[in-house]
Amino acid sequence: QVQVVEPGGGLVQAGGPLRLSCAAPGRTSSIYEMGWFRQAPGKERDFVGNIKWSGSTTSYADSLKGRFTISKDSVKNMVYLQMNSLKPEDTAVYYCAVRPSGRANFNYWGQGTQVTVSS
Repeated sequence: QVQVVEPGGGLVQAGGPLRLSCAAPGRTSSIYEMGWFRQAPGKERDFVGNIKWSGSTTSYADSLKGRFTISKDSVKNMVYLQMNSLKPEDTAVYYCAVRPSGRANFNYWGQGTQVTVSS
């Protein structure tokens, strides 16, 4: 199972930074990419960004480029979502997900972690 670890997560003031962490499952050789998604209250779950496990190529939702950065530590098998200049509209439950090699979709999801940005 994908585990979402959230040291320091929770409530943050607008304009501040926050970093979320995600532990990749043990068999990283079977991972094609890992992604971050978010779901705001009353809205559908949206794509935030992803990172290829091999090569570390990243992509982001257009509206988040420049503020959010995804990185990974292959030694620790961790993926990070660094969020800067946070806005109240970034308030959402954030999910980490795994797309296995050979699969078209993200098949494994973390339980989600709440991020609340106060104005």
